[in-house]
Amino acid sequence: MDKRIEHEIKHGIFLVENGAGEIWNWESPAGKLRWERRVKMLTKHIRPEGKVLELGCGTGYFTREIIKTGASVTAIDISPDLLAVAKKNINNPDISFCEENAYQMTFPDGYFDFVIGSSVLHHLDIEKAISEIYRVLKPNGSIAFTEPNMMNPQIVLQKNISWLKRKLGDSPDETAFFRWPIIRLFKKYNFRQIEVIPFDFLHPAIPSRLIKPISAIGNFIEKVPFIKEVAGSLYIYAVK
Repeated sequence: MDKRIEHEIKHGIFLVENGAGEIWNWESPAGKLRWERRVKMLTKHIRPEGKVLELGCGTGYFTREIIKTGASVTAIDISPDLLAVAKKNINNPDISFCEENAYQMTFPDGYFDFVIGSSVLHHLDIEKAISEIYRVLKPNGSIAFTEPNMMNPQIVLQKNISWLKRKLGDSPDETAFFRWPIIRLFKKYNFRQIEVIPFDFLHPAIPSRLIKPISAIGNFIEKVPFIKEVAGSLYIYAVK
């Protein structure tokens, strides 16, 4: 088995044992707002009649919101431990939870209308993942992902210093992306209408009383050339 895959399966056990939501920073007041914003970004292109593949569904934080679009959802993860939590927490006949390797999925060519995921591509061998995503996506189907931005100072340190990685609950192989190289990579695999947009200056540790003013400042900075490039995350959208 691919070493990266082995590490991610072990990391799934760690997340379940130590609280995935807290490690992923979705549980603080600011974290919940960040999660809500990502839900909107990832689901805004989904049509009710479509078939959605959620890549790296984890414990189902986003799955339970994706299904509200009216589409049918196939939610996959490499971790049986994370999937067990998701299945326990979410009981909906329109959701199929599957243990799948993102590099070698069992779905037919051109099966899905949409492929989406939050903070998943940076755990993977990106070229293998993009190639397989392209294969299972229908012509004119779209993808949407939110991923960490390597231009952000905290992300640079967190993804490149081993002891800090461990302290913050990262898996050994995860990284982050620079905007322009990821655009070139999606072009290489024949995607079109590619958008990679820096966003998010709201840190999950921000106290409740400061969320509103810092959100307003962040929303402004996201529109400022050059400065916006150091935002914490990237929104990735493309069409096959």
